[in-house]
Amino acid sequence: MPEFATVLYEKLDGNVCRITMNRPQVRNAQNRQLTYDLNDAFYAAAHDNDVKVIILAGAGPHFSAGHDLSGKDRDKHYDPFFLYHFEGRQGAEARMSAEEEIYLEMCRRWRDLPKPTIAQVHGKCIAGGLMLAWVCDIIVCSDDAQFSDPVVRMGVCGVEYFAHPWELGARMAKEFLFTGDFLSAQDAYRLGMVNHVYPREKLEEETLALARRIALMPSSALMWTKMAVNQTLECMGQRNAMNAVFNLHHIAHSHNAEITGGSPVLGGNLAGGVREYVRQRDAGFDGGEPR
Repeated sequence: MPEFATVLYEKLDGNVCRITMNRPQVRNAQNRQLTYDLNDAFYAAAHDNDVKVIILAGAGPHFSAGHDLSGKDRDKHYDPFFLYHFEGRQGAEARMSAEEEIYLEMCRRWRDLPKPTIAQVHGKCIAGGLMLAWVCDIIVCSDDAQFSDPVVRMGVCGVEYFAHPWELGARMAKEFLFTGDFLSAQDAYRLGMVNHVYPREKLEEETLALARRIALMPSSALMWTKMAVNQTLECMGQRNAMNAVFNLHHIAHSHNAEITGGSPVLGGNLAGGVREYVRQRDAGFDGGEPR
């Protein structure tokens, strides 16, 4: 059984694999270690002929707090081979090539895995956490789940894998981004972003039951059906639209770096720590309580 530093990998009965993000102490915030562990775990499941359906879950009280914003030391113990993609580059070129590899292209690879994937979401699912849920074919959530992309408050036009209009529709996507407010599980279901909502205590059981039901289908038919739907989205322009927004995302980063004197990611600085930054960022919206 594969083992990873930040991910739990389980093969369950009924040809189902469950991959669980395991950084509960930081609410499964995504540093490079977690991102590459997820990539390796997804591909381990994709290459295992016994696995027909993959579940993505999060350990602890929340599914994912998004990208790890703890600063430059967040990745000091991890230097994967893939970093050659942007090693030695500087300025906006370095930021853009790094995010293209780590976030946008990684998400696209997971979206196109040849097996059905189910996101099992509970608690908070914020910014980069949305990307992890959205790349999955089906989203099942607990009744206390909440979804948010607050990065417009940080001076950026949404996360790198910009699926908002496809997941929410154009007008709701604008409100979702313009406010940064949380979307409830019930509203996410009403808008078609999630497939099912269950009580928290039933979420794991119901997600596994759905995965087992899907796993009764022939593997080849599941793969081709997934390809058919994804290719339809491509014909509708999804990939080209994401490419265009990714360029805007990096204009925003460069703008932030210029006006803050160094911080490309945040529309402010981290001098007082992440919690204080979040408090100040959200002060005008919801009283400033950290998420």
